[in-house]
Amino acid sequence: MENVREKLRSAGVRPTAHRLAVAAALEGDRSHPSADAVWAKVKKAFPAISRATVYNTLDLFVKKSLVLRRSLDSGAAVYDPFTAPHHHLVDEATGHVYDIPWGEVRIKEKPSLKDFEVSEFYLVMRGRRRAAVPKKKS
Repeated sequence: MENVREKLRSAGVRPTAHRLAVAAALEGDRSHPSADAVWAKVKKAFPAISRATVYNTLDLFVKKSLVLRRSLDSGAAVYDPFTAPHHHLVDEATGHVYDIPWGEVRIKEKPSLKDFEVSEFYLVMRGRRRAAVPKKKS
């Protein structure tokens, strides 16, 4: 927990009990949870915590670059504590979201659009896991 506390302090976030609980719920979680999923997880330790407190904390964490907010499937926001540049693939069969390393997809570092100034971009792919190809018997 001390690592989480220090991470919050380093970002200029006062480590209150509720903020620590939200940060701990997200730490190492690669499932890309929704705000409600984070709230449900935090509620186990803090039954009286409000949904608004969790949502406000997530907003603060996004503002401080501690987590990323992404819209990956059906427009619902999810939260990603893995903040290094990467893309996502949503498995159409299972709904599972996979992190795809930045270098595995070749695109320009930052697109240049005539009428826009691009501040950030990432790719969301959709697909299915390939069926395993049976090995040939020798």
